[in-house]
Amino acid sequence: MSTTINGVDYGPLYQLIGSWRGEKGLDVAPEPDGDDKLAYYDEITFTPSGPAENAEEQNLVTLRYHQLVRKRKNGKIFHDQIGHWIYEPATGMVVHSLSIPRAVCVLAGGKLEQQGDETLFQVEATAGSDTFGVVQSPFMLEKAKTTAFRMTLKVCGDEMSYEETTSLEIYGRKFEHTDGSKLIRVVYD
Repeated sequence: MSTTINGVDYGPLYQLIGSWRGEKGLDVAPEPDGDDKLAYYDEITFTPSGPAENAEEQNLVTLRYHQLVRKRKNGKIFHDQIGHWIYEPATGMVVHSLSIPRAVCVLAGGKLEQQGDETLFQVEATAGSDTFGVVQSPFMLEKAKTTAFRMTLKVCGDEMSYEETTSLEIYGRKFEHTDGSKLIRVVYD
């Protein structure tokens, strides 16, 4: 299988390209008096965004993505996320940048792992890191501080799943906010 589009070799990112739908998501989020479990369905679209070069030394390939998450009980959107997945062929480094409209941005980095036909994209970020970290507004820093983020995204053919944990300091306690979903590719772009 060729991983090249318009002369750009997307390597392992090629496996993500297209539109994906999931019906089996579960969000475990903090509430002032405990935690809230919410079933959701989500849509993620990955679009090739081409090569990138840094300082005439580093060569990267990138995918732009958009994720919408809807409550299963009523179909209302409760999470909208945009960003990029970036791959550096020379080192095997993978980077996930994301932004959510709560004034939080994450730059998480890691490596790829191949397990048979399945590819694992594993990334993490820690608040205060000079490399892979978290940036947030003053309100979020005071009221719902993100201290770390980690994600494992698995893809095998037209099936994808992810598990992510956002470590928070919220409501006077530490909380591991988790999300996980299984998706099927519905459109290959």
